[in-house]
Amino acid sequence: MRVLITGGTGFIGRHLAASLLRQEVVVRLMGRSFAPVADLLAAGALPVPGDLRDAAAVDRACAGVDLVCHVGAFSAPWGRRADFLAINLAGTAHVVAACRRHAVQRLVMISSPVVIFANEDMHEADESWPYPQRFCSPYALSKKLAEDLVRNATDLPSVILRPKAVFGPGDQAMLPRLIAAARSGRLPCIGDGMNRVDLTYITNVVQAIELAMVATPAVGRTYTITNGEHVLLWEVLRDVFRRVGIRKPLRRRPLKMMLALAGLLELHASLSGREPVLTRYSVNILARTQTYTIAAAQRDLGYRPCVDVAAGIEATLAAMGAG
Repeated sequence: MRVLITGGTGFIGRHLAASLLRQEVVVRLMGRSFAPVADLLAAGALPVPGDLRDAAAVDRACAGVDLVCHVGAFSAPWGRRADFLAINLAGTAHVVAACRRHAVQRLVMISSPVVIFANEDMHEADESWPYPQRFCSPYALSKKLAEDLVRNATDLPSVILRPKAVFGPGDQAMLPRLIAAARSGRLPCIGDGMNRVDLTYITNVVQAIELAMVATPAVGRTYTITNGEHVLLWEVLRDVFRRVGIRKPLRRRPLKMMLALAGLLELHASLSGREPVLTRYSVNILARTQTYTIAAAQRDLGYRPCVDVAAGIEATLAAMGAG
């Protein structure tokens, strides 16, 4: 099998490529800088320089492959709406068009459960949960529109996966940022601290992608991917902070107050052009319960999380030289 991974130099893309290479799959990595994946290139991965915003580059990358894993995206709590749409929406349109042109056998798109998050508590949400009338961030909107593109391309066999809060060795977006914020005293416990969330260890995400690449019942469907554990977020974070040497207790702050503060910080950021240290989106993500069912992925993909949250945190902290 010949597989193209867009975003192949990113967190999920690197782990997926490493797993596929061990199975002797021919792997192409599409990205802009290949310095982070020198080990993968040495193992046989083929670099394909390009940007998702460049339709011609995407087309060249898709030529001659059997399957495309569309992992590449602009994922951030803050940014220009135009950038999210250019990369996540237009970029996906380029991928879909190229897959059609080159008769790619299957497209696996990585999305996010954030597309159904309406800044409210969610309990045991499944794939039938409706999109909100108002999206919680430009990123969420761009990924929803990208999902629409893939879902409407009925002549292209495709699967959409929505992994939630992916973490593991090599992640720079979740635990490291929260640890840095706590170390600097900029992270209070928002709300009552009793909200439960689902996290997903990277090895489990890779398993789900590999299953989606071949599972016949999955074509045309969307699946939420998590560890299948509903953990108390702030309990997990306090344990992580303690183990990396952060002893100062987290101050507790009411959700409404933090949302008001984040709104002011966003207003200032819109004038200064600098990313705010806190956004209303990140406040809600940290304060709301967000739990999901993975029953559909278990049924159709045969997905079974193989690394639990506790073991995943151990491995992540060890990779960071902490714990």
